[in-house]
Amino acid sequence: MAGSNAAAVPPKQYGITKPLSLAGPADVDLQKTAELEKFLVEAGLYESQEESARREEVLGELDKIVKDWVKQLTSQRGYTDQMVEEANAVLFTFGSYRLGVHGPGADIDTLCVGPSYVNREEDFFIVLHDILGQTDEVTELQPVPDAHVPVMKFKFHGISIDLLYASVSLLVVPPDLDISQGSVLYDVDEVTVRSLNGCRVADQILRLVPNVEVTGFLGGVNWALLVARVCQLYPNAVPSMLVSRFFRVFTQWCWPNPVMLCAIEEDELGFPVWDPRKYHRDRSHHMPIITPAYPCMNSSYNVSTSTLRVMVEQFQFGNKICQEIDMNKANWSALFESFQFFEAYKNYLQVDIIAEDEEDLRLWKGWVESRLRQLTLKIERDTYGMLQCHPYPHEYADPSRQCAHCAFFMGLSRKEGAKIQEGQQFDIRGTVDEFRHDISMYGYWRPGMELAVSHVRRKQIPSYVFPEGYKRPRPSRHINHQQANKNDVEGGTANRSPDGQPKRKHDTAGAYDSESGRSVKRASISPSISPVHQRTSSPLSGNTADASGASGGSQVSLANGNLEQANCLNSPLASEKSLDSVASGSKCVPGEVVCSGDAAKECDNCIPNIKNCTNTTVAVCTSLKRVAEKVVSELVGSESLGGNNSAELLERAEKDMESVLAENVHFSGNGVVQSGLPEELEG
Repeated sequence: MAGSNAAAVPPKQYGITKPLSLAGPADVDLQKTAELEKFLVEAGLYESQEESARREEVLGELDKIVKDWVKQLTSQRGYTDQMVEEANAVLFTFGSYRLGVHGPGADIDTLCVGPSYVNREEDFFIVLHDILGQTDEVTELQPVPDAHVPVMKFKFHGISIDLLYASVSLLVVPPDLDISQGSVLYDVDEVTVRSLNGCRVADQILRLVPNVEVTGFLGGVNWALLVARVCQLYPNAVPSMLVSRFFRVFTQWCWPNPVMLCAIEEDELGFPVWDPRKYHRDRSHHMPIITPAYPCMNSSYNVSTSTLRVMVEQFQFGNKICQEIDMNKANWSALFESFQFFEAYKNYLQVDIIAEDEEDLRLWKGWVESRLRQLTLKIERDTYGMLQCHPYPHEYADPSRQCAHCAFFMGLSRKEGAKIQEGQQFDIRGTVDEFRHDISMYGYWRPGMELAVSHVRRKQIPSYVFPEGYKRPRPSRHINHQQANKNDVEGGTANRSPDGQPKRKHDTAGAYDSESGRSVKRASISPSISPVHQRTSSPLSGNTADASGASGGSQVSLANGNLEQANCLNSPLASEKSLDSVASGSKCVPGEVVCSGDAAKECDNCIPNIKNCTNTTVAVCTSLKRVAEKVVSELVGSESLGGNNSAELLERAEKDMESVLAENVHFSGNGVVQSGLPEELEG
C-alpha cells in the first residue's frame, strides 16, 4: 500500500529548461519515420559497410604514423631509451564522424594529442607535414597554420582528413587519456583549448541528449548542437517528429538568445567563457550556439547578419514543408530539394582564384577561402548593413582555362524593407581593395597566385556552374515567397509574369543609374592582373542591382531631424512611436530601429518576435525607450543638431544602450540565460 502511494519519479531533465513535450510517437509518426529512413537510404545518404571499414583502416594507419613521429622526436631530443619506448600520441575523432552522422565521402575530423615537448609550430606543421608528404598514400596535403583552429588537411587512401594537434602538459600521454576531464586543460594556451574543444564537445553532446541514436541528424557540430537541443525539448520523439520540431523551434527562436545544452560554468583555470555581460565581442554575436564543454564558446561566432537571414529563411521554408508532410501534402523528398542559388538573386560577386598548378591552387584557395567571411563582414560594415551577402559554400572550376582555377560566388541583395532613393548606388570598390590587401599578406605566395573579384548579373553567370554546362535549371520551391518578393522589387518595379515566374527579358547586361539614364559597366577585374594591383571598376547600382541604397544614405540625418530612419547598425535611436509600439507589443513602422512581429525582419539589430518573448525582453525594450526618449529630448533642445554636440549625445546614447543590453540581453537579473523560445510554443 505504501509503495502505491509513493511519489512517481520525475522524468530526467537533460537541458537547462524542462522539456516542451514528453509525448512519444503515434503510429503515424512511426510510419513517417520509416518513410524518412527509406528515403535517406535510397538517396545514398548512408555510407556502406565497406566504406566504414575502410575508414577504420585509414585511422589505424594514421595512428601508427603519429606514434612513430613522437617516438622519433623523443629520440632526437636525447631522452632516455625508456622515455622513447613510452613516448606516445593518441588519436581522437570528433565532429560528424564521432557523432555517427557522417555520410558517404565525408571527411574525418581527427585530433592528435601529444606530449608537452612536441609543439605545433615546428614539430607538427614542419616535421609531421614532411613525413606525410613523403607517404605515397597521402595526397592533397594542405597545412593551414593560421586558421582559428590550426589544421592540416589531406587525403589518405582517398579519404579526406582534417588533422588538429594539441600538446598537453604531460611527458607521457597515456593510451587511455580522457580528454573530457578538465585536468587536460592545465597549462595550455587558448589555441590548444580550441583544438581540444571539438572532441570535448562531441563527448558532451552524446552525454546530454536522451537518445543517442537520433542525435545530430543534419551533421556538423553546429547543426548537431541545434538538433541536440531539440532532442532535449522532445526527449521521447522519434526522428520524423524531431525533424518537424527542429524547424518549428528554430523558426520561432528569438535570436540572439543563445542555444545551450547545459549551464555555462566558470572554472579555476580562468579561460574566458562566452558571456555578453563581460565581453563586448560576445554581444555582437548574431546566432550564439554555445558549446557544452568547458570553456564554453560560441561555435557560430562567424555568423553575420546576412548569413543569419539566409538560415532563418530556410528554417521558415523547412517548417512550411514539414507542415505539408504532416498533412500528407508533400513527401520527404521536398525537404531535400537542391537550393537553386543562381536563380535566387539578380546580382552576385564572383571570386576567381588562380594559380600555376593544382598544388599551388590548393594552398592559395585554402588561404582565400578562410578569409571570404571577412569580405562579407566588410561589405555589411561599409554599407551599414544595407547590402547583404549570401556566400555560397560550393566551388566551381572553369575547364577552359589553361591555369589551375576555382571560383566562389556570393549572392547580393539589398536589405529587405530598406527605404532607398532613386539612383542610389553601393560603391564597394574600396571594400574589395581592402579585402584584396588582406589576401596579399599570404606568407607563402608564389608567382601565378592571383585573385579576381567581379560583379556579375544573373544572366552573366558562367555556364560552368551549371551541371549541364549550358542550361540554367528551373526555379525550385526553395526560392520561397520571401525571396520571390525580393526579386519583385528589384529595379523598383514589379517583375513577374502572370504565372508567378521571374521575367528574364527585363534583365540587363549591366547596372543602371536612374539619375543619369546611363548604363553602368559591371565591376570587373582581369584575372591576369596581380593580386596587389587589382581593382573593381564600378559601383553597384541601387535600382537594378538588387543592392539599393547608398552606403551613407541610411545613416541618421540629424540636420533634418529624421530619427525614424536611424540605421540599425549605426545608431541606437528610434522614434517614440516605434518604441511605444514595441513596449505595447504591436507592430511598428518598417525601417525603425526597434521592431516587432513580422516587421522585425526588416531590422537586424532589433529584438524579433517581441510579442512572443519573455518579460525580460520587454523590460529591455522599455529601458531602450527611456534612453531614446532622453536623447531625443536633448537633441531637440540642441542649438546645433548637426554639430559636435549631437555627436557627443549619440556616443553617450550608444554607451547607455550597451549598458542596458549588457544587463539584460541573453541573461536575466540572476544571471540565468533566458530561453529563446516563445512561451506558447506547442509540443
